[in-house]
Amino acid sequence: METRRERVPLKLCYITDRHAIEPAPLLPRILEAARAGVDLIQIREKDLAARALVELVKRAVEGTRGTRARILVNDRLDIALALHTAGVHLPASSLPASAVRRIIPSGLLVGVSCHSREEAMEAEASGADYILLGPIFETLSKLAYGPPLGLDKLREVAVQLRIPVFALGGITVERVKSCLEAGASGIAGISLFQTCDSLQKLVQELERNFRR
Repeated sequence: METRRERVPLKLCYITDRHAIEPAPLLPRILEAARAGVDLIQIREKDLAARALVELVKRAVEGTRGTRARILVNDRLDIALALHTAGVHLPASSLPASAVRRIIPSGLLVGVSCHSREEAMEAEASGADYILLGPIFETLSKLAYGPPLGLDKLREVAVQLRIPVFALGGITVERVKSCLEAGASGIAGISLFQTCDSLQKLVQELERNFRR
């Protein structure tokens, strides 16, 4: 019988944070992630001035053509539409996916950040293409969202949803396999992709870990 591991390929979502890698520029890291085989790259630079954000997104879209990476913009639907990104990612406090779905062209991805089963169910019902669920593990960057959900909650959500669920929060190479076994379609992170010396080696290690 075909197993879940054989049916579901490992999916990786890199969420950017330029402050965490300063003074190094962000764009080269985005392009490196695309060349390494990262599937989704969410540009999440909330405090970046509009003109600078437009320039960053534009160069990211142009620079990742020919790779499998899809560029998403966090919250800024106007920029996503103007620059023809692959889609938009909505924070939990943003517009509902249903409102966004009504005004975007067919084929654009809509992702939603969720922190509970109820939010996840609502996101799917509203037309989200995928969700980021977290924090799964304890992490300093997600303390504001309360205690970590844990693998049991990830499993509970994943079994109820038809859309992909990306595990987020405290994700390490060693934790990838347990997240996938709990039903996640993939993993998402910031520091995981920004603290490594080589993204290509990281992606290869993640894939090896998944196949064990």
